[in-house]
Order: sequence, then C-alpha cells, then structure tokens
Amino acid sequence: MNTFNQIIRTALFVLLTIFGAIMAFIFMVSTAIAIGILYIVARISGRPFGVKAYWDQRRRPATASRQSSSPRSRDVTDIEMREMP
Repeated sequence: MNTFNQIIRTALFVLLTIFGAIMAFIFMVSTAIAIGILYIVARISGRPFGVKAYWDQRRRPATASRQSSSPRSRDVTDIEMREMP
C-alpha cells in the first residue's frame, strides 16, 4: 500500500510540474507578444522604445500649468518610524 501511495504522489507531482512548466511557457510567450506590441506602437508613434527613453520622459520637468495646479516641493523629507511598545 505504501508503494502505491508513493507512485500516486510521484505521478501527481510530475503532473503538477508539467502543468507549471506549461503555464510558465504561456506567460513567457504572452510577455514577448506584449513587448512586441509596445515596440511596434512606439515605433509607429515615433517615440524610442527602451528604459532610458522612458525614464528621460518621466524626469522631464512638468509643464507650467501643471505646476501651478499642484505645487511640489523639491525638498526631501526623511521619515523614521519606530515601533511603540
């Protein structure tokens, strides 16, 4: 009986492993398709595609109208949290 249980456990583990590998493969393929679509859209719209271009765009200063509606301080506030007993 112990051998039968071991065989069942091994078969279920192998089945779960195969299912997990199939899911990982599907995830990788769908991610590659999504990156391809983003690349094509960026090229069509004339923007560069890449991390450096994304961060350069994010670091650009905001327009004057946006700054007037929500003023942001360039100061950094350091907050330290302590657990109270």
